[in-house]
Amino acid sequence: MLNLNRRQALALGGASFLSGLLSGASASAQARDKLTIAFNVNLPSFDPTVGPSAVNPTIQAIYRAIYDQPVGQNPDLSFAPGLLTKWGWNEDKTKAWMEVREGVVWHDGTPFTPEDVVWSIERAGDPKNGSPVPFVWGSIDNFKIDGQRITADVKQFDPTIFKWMAFLTGYILPKAYYTKVGAEGFEKKPIGAGPYMVDEYQGNAFLRLKRNDKYWGPKGAFETVIFKFVPDGTSRVAEIESGSSDVTLEIPYEEYDRLKAKPGLAGVCQPITDIGMIFITNVEKEMLDQNVRLAAIYAIDKEAIAKRLLRGYATPIATLDAPGYAAYDPSIKVPYDPEQSKKLLAASGYSPEKPVKFKIQTTRGFKPKDYEMIQAIVGMWRKVGIDAEIEVYEIAKHYELRAAHKLAPMAFYNWGDAIGDPTCSTGFAMFSPSPHSAWKSKDLDDMIGPIWAEKDEEKRIAGWKAVDKYIAEKGYVIPLVQYFQPIVFKSSLKVTPNATGALEPTLVSNA
Repeated sequence: MLNLNRRQALALGGASFLSGLLSGASASAQARDKLTIAFNVNLPSFDPTVGPSAVNPTIQAIYRAIYDQPVGQNPDLSFAPGLLTKWGWNEDKTKAWMEVREGVVWHDGTPFTPEDVVWSIERAGDPKNGSPVPFVWGSIDNFKIDGQRITADVKQFDPTIFKWMAFLTGYILPKAYYTKVGAEGFEKKPIGAGPYMVDEYQGNAFLRLKRNDKYWGPKGAFETVIFKFVPDGTSRVAEIESGSSDVTLEIPYEEYDRLKAKPGLAGVCQPITDIGMIFITNVEKEMLDQNVRLAAIYAIDKEAIAKRLLRGYATPIATLDAPGYAAYDPSIKVPYDPEQSKKLLAASGYSPEKPVKFKIQTTRGFKPKDYEMIQAIVGMWRKVGIDAEIEVYEIAKHYELRAAHKLAPMAFYNWGDAIGDPTCSTGFAMFSPSPHSAWKSKDLDDMIGPIWAEKDEEKRIAGWKAVDKYIAEKGYVIPLVQYFQPIVFKSSLKVTPNATGALEPTLVSNA
């Protein structure tokens, strides 16, 4: 028997109407041919290569369904051939080369060509086109095409560029179609070369996809896939419990434990590359005080947060390079020491009776217990002499403020580094030239700059570990936990968990 509380029932009202609108086949046929995902974010743009959406890790599940990438990535984070079958550098790493897959067609039936690859990389490397990471794609140029082989000059060596081809913004778009219809026309009718095609899009309500039966790789198990946009966590619980959706993700962990035990439902919850962290912006004077920053860090009981608030579905971390990342260093420790926090604050003239005050921003429901985590941290701070005001915002607002270097003194964020490379975690989060950094200082830039393009891999990783240690000592950012991702689904389905956190439709099938 279905039991919903009042809030869940109200949340389900609109969802039930939407489900009715989207239905049109028998229940048994739907079970075989249609998958409905109660998704936790909206889709602001269909272009996976430009703008803030392009670097939102969660949306990659949709982008990977519609578009294809030069390099593929398996659920265990290993890389595989994608639109490229082979790739690499010459011996002295002054040239890059790529072999392009033959026999691929775009959703409109036109052939995919090496020219599409070159055009997409050149477009992403031009800052005028709005790429969030033009410096990545602009690191190679002077492309030459010979049959299916592409060669390029390495303008500035980037050891991660082929990894980026399986990561954020690393998508190939159709040159002829895009140049014909323009950005506006592409948003109205996007086409890609991925396993699913866009069938219908209704603003912030839903996106319906149809299987691409001409896809070069493994075909999706479902003819129709619907991403139903349900940002509110309680509403996603109602969606899966009522049966209106077949699978959902990122719900509160206590609800995950409850729902997976119910007849007809199942669940998986495994570690992913996403981490919870707090950006520190070095603009207001309070954050320029190292005593304040370190006091805030030492006052946080991460073990308690992971065990009690997150029910054990998280791993406390001391750096932005979490377990599984290439530069993870377990020797770097950050203690929980509230007494030391009090001493540091006292040295700067603060106390529980005369606290330092600042604002902290956070999402609410974007990740399980994100708001509650910040509430708990603010409570821990209050005991040592920190009075933080919480401001709640949507994730899109975070991207807008971060790009303008206008985040609050502290801001919670979910950072995703699906390729596990330190350049894409510590690097982009902490290097001043990066549009994604909040702390911007010369001392840190002087350490990061030389290793950004280091060709010796062992030396590069050692350099990043040294950067992580320095950041921990200075208190330039607050790493909190590495997340586990809760996914609940109907027991008639099989879901393969993805370590990147992207709930891709191709990883779901009938059991």
